Amino acid sequence: MGRFEFFNRDISWLSFNLRVLEEAEALDLPLYERVKYLAIYSSNLDEFYRVRVASYRSLLDLPAESRAKLNYVPEEILAKINDEVKKQHKKFINLFYNSFLIELKKKKIILHMLGDKINSQHHDFIESYFFQEVLPHIQPTLLFKGDIVSFLEDNLIYLAIRLFKKRYSNHKKKKTKHAVLKIPTHHLPRFIELPKIDDTHHYIIFLDDIIRYNLHKIFPGYHVDAAFSMKVSRDAELNIEDEFKGNLLEKIRRSLSKRKTGNPARFLYDQTIPKESLKFVRQAFNLSKEDLVPGGRYHNLHDLHSLPNPLSPQLEVSPWPPLPHPNLMLYESIFEAIKLKDYMLHFPYQSFDYVLRFLNEAAVDSKVEEIKVTQYRVASNSAVVNALISAARNGKKVTVFVEAKARFDEELNLYFADLMSKAGVKIIPSIPNIKVHSKIALVLRRSSGKNRRKGFAFLSTGNLNEKTAKLYADDGLFTTNQEIIDELKELFIYLETLNKEIHFNHILVPNFNMRSSFKNQIENEILHANEGKKAYILLKMNSLEEPKMIEKLYEASLAGVEIDLIIRGICRIIPNQEYSKNIKIKRIVDRYLEHSRVFIFYNLGEYNTYISSADWMKRNLYRRIEAAIPIYDKDIKQELLDMLNIQLKDNIKARIINENLENIIIKREPGQRKIRSQEKTYEYFKRKYEKALDTKNETESNIPNFIKKE
Repeated sequence: MGRFEFFNRDISWLSFNLRVLEEAEALDLPLYERVKYLAIYSSNLDEFYRVRVASYRSLLDLPAESRAKLNYVPEEILAKINDEVKKQHKKFINLFYNSFLIELKKKKIILHMLGDKINSQHHDFIESYFFQEVLPHIQPTLLFKGDIVSFLEDNLIYLAIRLFKKRYSNHKKKKTKHAVLKIPTHHLPRFIELPKIDDTHHYIIFLDDIIRYNLHKIFPGYHVDAAFSMKVSRDAELNIEDEFKGNLLEKIRRSLSKRKTGNPARFLYDQTIPKESLKFVRQAFNLSKEDLVPGGRYHNLHDLHSLPNPLSPQLEVSPWPPLPHPNLMLYESIFEAIKLKDYMLHFPYQSFDYVLRFLNEAAVDSKVEEIKVTQYRVASNSAVVNALISAARNGKKVTVFVEAKARFDEELNLYFADLMSKAGVKIIPSIPNIKVHSKIALVLRRSSGKNRRKGFAFLSTGNLNEKTAKLYADDGLFTTNQEIIDELKELFIYLETLNKEIHFNHILVPNFNMRSSFKNQIENEILHANEGKKAYILLKMNSLEEPKMIEKLYEASLAGVEIDLIIRGICRIIPNQEYSKNIKIKRIVDRYLEHSRVFIFYNLGEYNTYISSADWMKRNLYRRIEAAIPIYDKDIKQELLDMLNIQLKDNIKARIINENLENIIIKREPGQRKIRSQEKTYEYFKRKYEKALDTKNETESNIPNFIKKE
């Protein structure tokens, strides 16, 4: 055992997902906001099995000499994961049945469960809907002992059905038959609203149960004994054998089709299924005992995102209208505004429209000659892509690096790459063995009376995606700082040529200067602590996993450096140890997904500050192209510091992570003010921009009650 210890990254992640589930218990939230967290929890867990559990499963067949190189035993980690998931599943089921469904009924919204009594009027509707809408999409398959049938598709719901032929009148002679059919959620909604019986009640039913109630019509000649829900989550890894030879994009396209047939990572089944039926189904689909994970009657409950709300907008959170930026809104040209000073936007407190305005203005501005962008994840109907296509058609030289290996967005990115290429955009394809995760938009524009072009950049902690910018809390910087612009040009040269001779002195890029620069910043704080001076580090990330960076933080803690961490997801630091006694860790889960990465080092009051696309994970620091951007503007530095200090004071949605990976509720002292950081951040910007808002006649009626003037 080494000097320092670390949490396992995946057990730590499960602690985060449990925190998501806990929000479904928050009685201060509207009912449909609470059900949103049930859906997010379910979606998160599906991806976890398809990626992380599948990764561990792939290690089980390694030869002994390869396994000896691992510093853990995969079977032990898988056992811990499954134990924790089982505990969390009980909590999920309890919340769904004993809280959510009961609260729905109080609001006179009835979500029918299998076994509930069906009104005759509803029975007629269910039968009619089945024949008209469902039956055309049903493809039942009888299973026969000894035959291995076509496999179960990834992440889709199936019913395993027990049948008996009706001709056997003697019960003892009945032979159990089995069949399987897919729930056609790719064609039909998961939830169907039933006709109203009176003026007060609303009725909703699962598509699964519409099928269950009509199974006898699908299998004439059989008595249907029971049906049990099941699904397979498959390994989502693309498994491209050699990224350096041949056409990488074509290899990715071919691999995407293979993902649907990936090895099982989890076979989730209704735990009420009889053992003999489970064994029969497992053998029919060539599944191992290790694949089995017991679950409830309904799977894919991430579909709760689409649960109809007949009382909308009641039972939902009130929107917080994005606040206009007080200075950017005053300029007709966004380039004229950025020329004068740096500006920072904080989504979704402020609108992503400024970024779209930046790109659209670049597309039509006669002085703009060139646009360079990195694309990781974009919206399905991307306004960003549309602006880039418009620019190319207007004669601008447009270069876009498209990361075709962005997991689960590969197909969309390839589609947009083809679309942009046809419009004249130069596409830089994926780089072998590395992902480009930076969020950069660079515009090069002729300056009046000068030969040199002036650069304008937008640099963000989040994707250039107008949809997620309404849901993810991210920071983005507009700048014309020449030193940063010059290094961004160098970064794009690297992306096009892979020239390793490039040097960065301002922006931080993995495999060039990111790790060393952050380590130097930490060591600088250690030096100050050793000299008896104030030493402080404030870091905000999605995930903190890389052991060497954590060791530096442990060393800083031992030296007396005070360290505040705001970590949403994975956090491998073990607090409350002798080597971590000066480290405090908070986790915030609220209506917006905390997604920004901010790094602040006190440096004797200079507050060296960076925003970044990178977490401190091995993949970010070793296997990706990222960009951490220094913040030189004092006002923006202060703004970021203010925001993080608000988050550190959160005593409603923040939790303290302890040495047992528990999410500890922060106890308020009697009379202590309640602070919900996202609410207070909105209030902070509202007050800061109040004068500008008044000039635009912003009405109080559009602003949530908690920030109205007293």
